[in-house]
Amino acid sequence: MPSAKVFSQDRFAILDAKLNQLGDQVPGLYAKVDISVNMASLQDFIRGIATTDSLSVSVDPSLNIQIVNNFSNVLVKDVFIYLCKKYDLDIVFTGSIMSFVKFAAPIQQVTYVPKEVIASYDSLGLLSMNLKNDSLAQVAIKLTEITGKNFIYSPELSKKTLNGYIQQMSLTDAMDKLAFANGLKIVATDDNAFLIEKKDDPILNNNTGHPGSTGSMADQTPPGLTIKKGENDEVTIDAHNASIQKVIESVSAALKKNYYLLNDIKGNVTFDLIDATYDEVLSYLFNGTDYTFKNDNDIYVIGSRNQEGLRTTSLFKFKFRSVEKITDYIPADLKKDIDIKVFTDQNTLILCGSMPRIQELERFLKDLDQIVPIIQIEVIIVDVTKTTALSTGIQAGLGTSPTITSGTTFPNLNVNLGSSSINNLISGINGLGVVNLGSVTPNFYLNLQALDQQGLINIRSTPKLTTLNGHEATMSVGTTDYYLQTSNTVVGTQNPQNIATQQYLPLNADLAIKINPIVSGDEQITMTISVKQSAFTARISPTAPPGSTTTNFQSDIRVKNGDMVILGGLEENSVNVSSSGTPFLERIPIIQWFFSSRSRATSKSKLTVFIRPTVIY
Repeated sequence: MPSAKVFSQDRFAILDAKLNQLGDQVPGLYAKVDISVNMASLQDFIRGIATTDSLSVSVDPSLNIQIVNNFSNVLVKDVFIYLCKKYDLDIVFTGSIMSFVKFAAPIQQVTYVPKEVIASYDSLGLLSMNLKNDSLAQVAIKLTEITGKNFIYSPELSKKTLNGYIQQMSLTDAMDKLAFANGLKIVATDDNAFLIEKKDDPILNNNTGHPGSTGSMADQTPPGLTIKKGENDEVTIDAHNASIQKVIESVSAALKKNYYLLNDIKGNVTFDLIDATYDEVLSYLFNGTDYTFKNDNDIYVIGSRNQEGLRTTSLFKFKFRSVEKITDYIPADLKKDIDIKVFTDQNTLILCGSMPRIQELERFLKDLDQIVPIIQIEVIIVDVTKTTALSTGIQAGLGTSPTITSGTTFPNLNVNLGSSSINNLISGINGLGVVNLGSVTPNFYLNLQALDQQGLINIRSTPKLTTLNGHEATMSVGTTDYYLQTSNTVVGTQNPQNIATQQYLPLNADLAIKINPIVSGDEQITMTISVKQSAFTARISPTAPPGSTTTNFQSDIRVKNGDMVILGGLEENSVNVSSSGTPFLERIPIIQWFFSSRSRATSKSKLTVFIRPTVIY
């Protein structure tokens, strides 16, 4: 069907063509006029032009139009078309006679196509139906065809429509339910037929029920709908499968509300409301449908949610949360039929859609827009390393030159004895007269060693981390070491050349801590803590990469706000024992101390981490 605007343009194009065709017989239509009028009647204005240019015209006397215009050097036919556009007129042509009348739009014929009735009847005699504003006549025909029984209705119900849903029900019970839902009376006869009649409306009281009265509205409301007006512009409604549009019409009449329907309101409802206002009635009616309403200067505009005039644009500004990625957390049902734009500059969402849906979404966003706790995490890292080294033994031999006696005797013993000192010692022993040990050569030396070392290294750091609730905080402390990598590349085939390249590549040994805190309602803090510690070990060669050891620790714990938790147990122990001496003699007790050299080194390293989270706003 063409729009009214297109139809109007076609009408004036046709009218212009007819005037051009008549102009071949009546040259006065192409005459130019210069005329100025002020508050002249339409009849006098057109007759004046007709008299001047020898035209035959007739003007409907019921047209009460006053002309205020100034035309200069324009064609008569253009003046006539302008009058038809300006005052919604039409020209009826009878030969060369032009009759000016009020335009009446032609009535368009609509071909009625009966709606197919959805109904089935199985071999067990069970009936299923899904009726939505189906014609009673068509339903009766369908039931007669599928059941083999005759359904006869009274003539006054020829335009009646039926609604209802029945699943696998006996024919008699199905007819009882269908009659109740549609305000009818269906009676089975002895000749295998069903009579469908109008149900007598019950007399609730003796009130007239005119719009605005405080009595029952039963005598003007459709079947299945009862409306009772209260004292304070409130109504009590009892609706059973009633048309939504009929409910609007009846309630509007009862409360004397002005409304405007942008389109037909389809669908049926069943509900009970007690002492509800007009806005509450409309809200309940349209909940879950594609319709909505808007109060515009006490006139309620009602129609589809996406129609112009019912769309609303709203700005929702977040106070505590960031608008970025917020649309990812809005459920799909809440975003349906709403255009959402993110305005990052003002931390705002732009919402466009129907008012009920926007209000529902705004309620959700208000619940979401809460203060996000900030957690400050104090981390105390204590790394204690304790070492012990013991070296003992006697070494003797021949040097390349005489050794000068030197060394320390306190606090540790590490003395190199030259040949002169040794010979003096031997002379002292020979003077006892018991044995004679002789003397040593000038290059002979003797080393006495007795060393006990202990070390304690305590490293402590206290970083502070701050993060939002539910976001991970990360800290990493470590060292970087380098190793040499050499690569050879052969270039060419006939005269190959070997190109050697060297580069130093890094390796990291870190202490990394990751903490993800989540604050509960009572300010209990649940933390997922991950600790990774790696350290270098000795190289197998000067240019080889250093070895490394890695220790991982992960835990989920819950603490109170401000409490401290201790993570320990990351401990490393090492013992290194070495010895050298004279075969066989270095294994004999007591004597072994004179014929061997021994060293023993122990190392113990322990890492302890203290974590204290504090909620701040």
